[in-house]
Amino acid sequence: MALSSGGKPTRSYFTRFAQWIATQAGKPITFAAAASLIVLWALTGPFVGFGDTWQLIINTSTTIITFLMVFVIQNSQNRDTAALHIKIDELIARTEGTRRVLLDLEELDDGALEKIRGEYEELARREREGGEDEGDAPTARGG
Repeated sequence: MALSSGGKPTRSYFTRFAQWIATQAGKPITFAAAASLIVLWALTGPFVGFGDTWQLIINTSTTIITFLMVFVIQNSQNRDTAALHIKIDELIARTEGTRRVLLDLEELDDGALEKIRGEYEELARREREGGEDEGDAPTARGG
């Protein structure tokens, strides 16, 4: 991990930009501004005759913004998900009695994930029906 002169981890320009855009896009003021622009666009319709160019303005601008936001949001989501996986993996690895086989669940196929999910659903069902001992947790433990 590269560190800046201040000891903070460095991030690429795109990462910083994508996180800033994602943060701004999630604010209520941004939603209000976008809604206001749409209302303003709609109000201009009668003055320009609701023509093809009038429609093209909103269609093109929203398409371009949506296209670009897909990449920004995906970047932010990928980073957040990776960080969350690392944090959870650390908890699993450091907690005694955990199933370390769960450390790489994201690498398993859908069938294996469903099997493990079923084990935990069964455990939850047993807890709701009267509570069983902790020893009744799913048994596949990794070392």
